[in-house]
Amino acid sequence: MHNVRYIKILGATDKKLEKISEDYLLSLNLAEMRAIQRYFQKEGRNPTDVELETIAQTWSEHCCHKTFRSKISYKESKVKKEETINNLLKETIVKATEKLNKPWCVSVFKDNAGIIKFTSNYNLAFKVETHNHPSALEPYGGAETGIGGVIRDILGVGRGAKPIFNTDIFCFGPLDLSFEKLPAGTLHPRRIFKGVVSGVRDYGNRMGIPTINGAILFDRGYTCNPLVFCGTGGLIPADKCKKTVLPGDLIVVIGGRTGRDGIHGATFSSLSLDKDTGTSPVQIGHPITEKKLTDTLLEARDKNLYRSLTDCGAGGFSSAVGELGKETGVTVYLEKAPLKYKGLLPWEIWVSEAQERMVLVVQPKNLKKLLKIFSCEDVEATVIGKFTNNKRLKLFYKKKQICNLKMDFLHNGLPKAKRNAIWKPKKNKEPVFAQPKNLIAILKKILSSPNIASKETVIRQYDHEVQGNTILKPLTGIKNDAPSDASIIKPVLDSEKGVIIANGINPLYGAIDTYWMAASAIDEALRNLIAVGGNLNLTAFLDNFCWGDTNNPEELGTLVRAAKACHNFATDYGIPFISGKDSLNNFFKDENGNSISIPPTLLISAMGIMENVKKSISMDLKSDGNLIYILGETKKELGGSHYYRLFDAVGNTVPKLNAKKGKKIMIALSNAIEKKLVSSCHDCSEGGLAVTAAEMSFAGDLGMELNLRKVPTSNLNRND
Repeated sequence: MHNVRYIKILGATDKKLEKISEDYLLSLNLAEMRAIQRYFQKEGRNPTDVELETIAQTWSEHCCHKTFRSKISYKESKVKKEETINNLLKETIVKATEKLNKPWCVSVFKDNAGIIKFTSNYNLAFKVETHNHPSALEPYGGAETGIGGVIRDILGVGRGAKPIFNTDIFCFGPLDLSFEKLPAGTLHPRRIFKGVVSGVRDYGNRMGIPTINGAILFDRGYTCNPLVFCGTGGLIPADKCKKTVLPGDLIVVIGGRTGRDGIHGATFSSLSLDKDTGTSPVQIGHPITEKKLTDTLLEARDKNLYRSLTDCGAGGFSSAVGELGKETGVTVYLEKAPLKYKGLLPWEIWVSEAQERMVLVVQPKNLKKLLKIFSCEDVEATVIGKFTNNKRLKLFYKKKQICNLKMDFLHNGLPKAKRNAIWKPKKNKEPVFAQPKNLIAILKKILSSPNIASKETVIRQYDHEVQGNTILKPLTGIKNDAPSDASIIKPVLDSEKGVIIANGINPLYGAIDTYWMAASAIDEALRNLIAVGGNLNLTAFLDNFCWGDTNNPEELGTLVRAAKACHNFATDYGIPFISGKDSLNNFFKDENGNSISIPPTLLISAMGIMENVKKSISMDLKSDGNLIYILGETKKELGGSHYYRLFDAVGNTVPKLNAKKGKKIMIALSNAIEKKLVSSCHDCSEGGLAVTAAEMSFAGDLGMELNLRKVPTSNLNRND
């Protein structure tokens, strides 16, 4: 058949099946290839390259989260009994949300983003994505399309939300790393840093969306695999949160044209990197195209000219159209898709992840009005097929059928993976220090360390006021150069209701125990949110797990342990998860075949609703003579601290959270702020009380007099 190949798998041996997966970059294991072979044996034919690519994209780790959904035999080394986990996501993250059953959760874990209730007329959507592998290979393009993709997630939730804020959290290798220590085939962290910051900056600023919250971390473990978390929040009319697809509806593609950029992005993101990895899977972004798409799409939404939509992200048309037509069936004519240039093969058109594209579900009677709206702003819109009632995915190219798959097999035929996981407590060397003679020198060293030092040079590159609704900005204080605990925006201008955005992340604790690392990320996100005037009543979480080689039972064990902590502490605090994303296989194979994994990293993002933004507070000291209070106990828990890091030590005494006490403190503080009894507040996190006090003083251009003997302590003397 013209431009289409048949792949001979019917009689293929196991070795040959594995070779096909490798040669076509399918990222499918032997069990999955056998399942495909059995399906086509029943069909009585070999698959086309289009069919094989479609299955690979749909079954990729990136798209269907195989590890979280696998059957895991989990054991902790000190516990005799082995636990069977049938679906890690459902039995931890989702289970916590189901237990809490919050009535204000409008849509969770089933759309492009999570949605919670805001006002009687509007709801809020929030999603955080990662774009790690592309950013390691082409930092500017990888990060640029990372933020562009998550903006489209918000445009594609329900029947479309207006993007109102962005967030960004980055993890890089040391910027002063010597080139002699850089593994072959990797970019220097400084090159990655500059490209990533610039990519997110240029896309977000040009889209006219304020970047209001973020963090930057540095660690040797991120040298080969940087982490790029990009988030976007949106405002959506309360009556536009549901979507439907019916047979007879048209498939309309809008936005950018299709090219070879981004081909195999989903399967590529499911693999590890090595020195020979190329850059072809990295997409090319164009924010002005997406800006025009955004404006016209929202106009079409308000006129009810389409039933449903989704973005072309990982897997391109194959995932977008395949997901929309999961319950119905689809017929697509690939030659109708607008192309950037000639010469693309049918399978390339189908799986390309070229940017700024979305797929709409349109009733034929609305097509003319819809096309007119897009034409007025020079946004390309094209009908490429229709939804059917045969529950099959049928693709044609120049009148030739090139794909005919059962939707049930495509979406439910993936064999359930079986994994073994074990958790063994780590025993790091416990450092022994004499009491420091010069605390000022120690404080200066901690304040100047890359993870704690000011990020103003990066923050200033982002526009955080562009839509005119930012109440508390990323930088605050007399000189507007001190880090805010969280940011606040007021999305509806005639309402005093606000939205608080905060985050928690501390991979240093993961070197000791990922359970307490996850607990601390949850606690930090909430403390940041409470510190500016938030509360626990209307707050939701997003989770982003970034892990290394989860085929390694011990690394998978750390993932299980972190997920369990998410369930336990979200339940204890009463905060539901509404969305999330995982990025696994963040490890690099060096020229000697050694695997270099990232530190286990969990980002917790928190979104809370504030009834009156006029009651918000900032962290800077306001006037001399004010009293200073510390809430909570200080314990002998320096493991994973920045103080230990000064001496290249990790330790074992990781901070252990008591959710019952923590919740009590947060509620009391929230009530005090509500009653305007607090003028300044700052959470104690990296660097502890020392850094907290210093930052508050710098921000307010005032000093502090502290009596450490009055700090509540537990099992601690003043020499520790």
